[in-house]
Amino acid sequence: MGKLKYLVILFAAVLLLPMTVFAVDEEVVAENPEATETTGTEDSKEVNLYFFRGEGCPHCEEAEQWFQSIEEEYGSYFKVVDYETWYNEDNAALMQKVAEARGETAEGVPYIIIGDKSWSGFTESYEQEILDQITSVYAQDVSERYDIMKYLDGSAPKKDAKDADKGANDALVLILIILIAGGIGFGVNRARNTVK
Repeated sequence: MGKLKYLVILFAAVLLLPMTVFAVDEEVVAENPEATETTGTEDSKEVNLYFFRGEGCPHCEEAEQWFQSIEEEYGSYFKVVDYETWYNEDNAALMQKVAEARGETAEGVPYIIIGDKSWSGFTESYEQEILDQITSVYAQDVSERYDIMKYLDGSAPKKDAKDADKGANDALVLILIILIAGGIGFGVNRARNTVK
């Protein structure tokens, strides 16, 4: 009877697992006024360039200088939405939430996000990629753009519904495997007890 109790507990835990894995903590966005006030309006054609940085970080300064250097030619295409993370715990938590939502690990700054792409760190080799992403997202219809902050606050779906379905299917397969393995183990245990 004791083994049956553990099997029921395991079954309940497995059923609750997908609910906890796919939950998004919206409190961080709500607690950080910068996150909702500076992301722009629906009417704005500018692309939001989310820039998580640290005060005094040399690579962050390089990125900032480069953003300023392309301002004259591409300034109407993008808007830098700046989050200082080294001295602002809310912004640091937001960076982690954004990275988790994207299935990434934010290991440091700068962490730059434009549409559905991101860069960790900054080097000259990223410049053309970032510029290409700015112009590519700018060319998209505003209503079709993927914006991670809108996803975090619950007002927009994930970029690709297939990816969400795939994650749900993966969880279902995992549950079935655990149930089958548990059933086989239970059956083997039952058979052993019957033979004795």
